[in-house]
Amino acid sequence: MVRVVFLGFGNVNSKLCEAFLSAEKIKVVQIYNRSQIELPKPLKNIDFTSDIHAISEADVYIIGISDDSIAQFSESLIFTDRLVAHTSGSVSVKSLSNKNRKGVFYPLQTFTKSREVDFTEIPICIEAENASDVDLLKKLAETISQNVFEVSSEKREKLHVAAVFVNNFTNHLYHISEEILKNESLPFDLLKPLISETAHKLKTLSPLEAQTGPAKRNDLKTIENHLHLLKEENHKNLYKQLTKSIQNAQRKKL
Repeated sequence: MVRVVFLGFGNVNSKLCEAFLSAEKIKVVQIYNRSQIELPKPLKNIDFTSDIHAISEADVYIIGISDDSIAQFSESLIFTDRLVAHTSGSVSVKSLSNKNRKGVFYPLQTFTKSREVDFTEIPICIEAENASDVDLLKKLAETISQNVFEVSSEKREKLHVAAVFVNNFTNHLYHISEEILKNESLPFDLLKPLISETAHKLKTLSPLEAQTGPAKRNDLKTIENHLHLLKEENHKNLYKQLTKSIQNAQRKKL
């Protein structure tokens, strides 16, 4: 039985906690959060504390707080020589305090508290400084996910950059598209089948192979017309930059 304590209870740790609660051979011992919070009904029976001095003993401590606070918080822990792992995609394992054994337990997914997720399909990237801790984190991850990878801090940081492009930046482009449609009293739902098909194609094609549109075709008249239709200068600049990037990628392909 692997005993787990969650340190911080944001979106990532709350979803991990729910997943571990139904996993065999895992016991969620405690949840620590610096401020008092109301735990969701399924988690009511888990011990909760906001006192850093009252954190229970466990095999793995999972830090799920803002990236900028991880190093300082790990230094403030009062125990030593235990396995402490953070869930960040962009923070090096070396940022954790030397007082404890260091690890990373990074689920590569976007989390929103109001949405359910299927952890069996979520890649979990692990890292630790010694083999036995890698094995422990792997054992922990495999109880909830079928996709577990050992990834170094250097590679994970680049993976996180790629994830920002594919998730955060893409979602912002959805937002811009929604604004354009709202100005014409058109619903964003019109674009959802297109979004789904684009994502679905990537199961069998590379992103470069799946690329379509006026930039790929070098359809200059359509591009010029789109730029004329866009009223906001930042939208025009984004359109120009992305068009140029697509065109450059297509030239490399040739």
